[in-house]
Amino acid sequence: MAAPVTSAKPVTETHTETQATVQKLTIGKALNAGLRAAMEADDKVIMMGEDVGKLGGVFRITDGLQKDFGEHRVLDTPLAESGIIGTAVGLAVRGFRPVCEIQFEGFIFPGFDQISSQLAKLHYRTQGEVKVPVVIRVPFGGGIGAVEHHSESPESLFSHIAGLRVVSCSNPVDAYWMIQQAIRCDDPVLFFEPKRLYHSGALKAPVDTTATPDPLFASRTVRQGTAATVVAYGPSVPVCLDAASAAAEEGRSLEVIDLRTLSPLDLEPVFESVRRTGRLIAVSEAQSESSITSEIAARVQQECFYSLEAPVLRVTGYDTPYPPAKLEEHYLPDLDRVLHAVDRALEW
Repeated sequence: MAAPVTSAKPVTETHTETQATVQKLTIGKALNAGLRAAMEADDKVIMMGEDVGKLGGVFRITDGLQKDFGEHRVLDTPLAESGIIGTAVGLAVRGFRPVCEIQFEGFIFPGFDQISSQLAKLHYRTQGEVKVPVVIRVPFGGGIGAVEHHSESPESLFSHIAGLRVVSCSNPVDAYWMIQQAIRCDDPVLFFEPKRLYHSGALKAPVDTTATPDPLFASRTVRQGTAATVVAYGPSVPVCLDAASAAAEEGRSLEVIDLRTLSPLDLEPVFESVRRTGRLIAVSEAQSESSITSEIAARVQQECFYSLEAPVLRVTGYDTPYPPAKLEEHYLPDLDRVLHAVDRALEW
């Protein structure tokens, strides 16, 4: 069985010095700690959003920040996403580094014009004179049994807009470091957070606050394998790791790559892997039509054509609006659907 690959250093939790720098955190707690570290490091970093202050956000990701940093740095805003983004653009132009929270991904569209027409273009149309270091935190994806507009995966829309950076974390270590790196980035960053993983005890992991993090805009191999490559991001990564563990019990070695960055895509590790395995399965909760998995399939076919032993296969959400909660288990990619795609690729 291939062993998982991790960027985290081995942890000895009984060591006194290690205890001071290493905490075992969920993704939600890691994001909170990362936001806190960013605010401590730079007083130009401010939080904005609906109920991010006293309530700590609908998922409690900003819990305690207003109490510790004050209402002038953690701002409860009106229910107006266009106003939140527009205000953040103005603050960024004046030298601040605003971090906006969108409560649920389905609520981002009232601010779409500000994001696509202003935020994405100011740096370019001023020939680099004006920087807009805005981070927009977007809880996304399904699996929480929510109502309409609360379980969508619109990341492909924003990845298509030139001038925006788009990233997504899948584990506590990345959550802690990537949010800080995004805040330090001088480009606007959409930070997609897998909300159903926020408080998952199964994903709780040691986070070393003194470690050297991976670069922000880079993908990473999280499990080595030889039979087929599986690529995913955000909430689909744990599903793929579970599929790889299940496949290993049948003697099939799957390599799993966490994209981490959706725009720009870092596909060199994917190309290198596919040249070895000859097979690729791309997994995402988003619809398959005109999606990130579509781009991956096209680029891999272009770069690895003579290495492929089977067509690139995709396991995605369906090309319909997100269904009612009672049907979402049939909509979301799961272990069985991933393993079925692996079977098809290996049987080709």
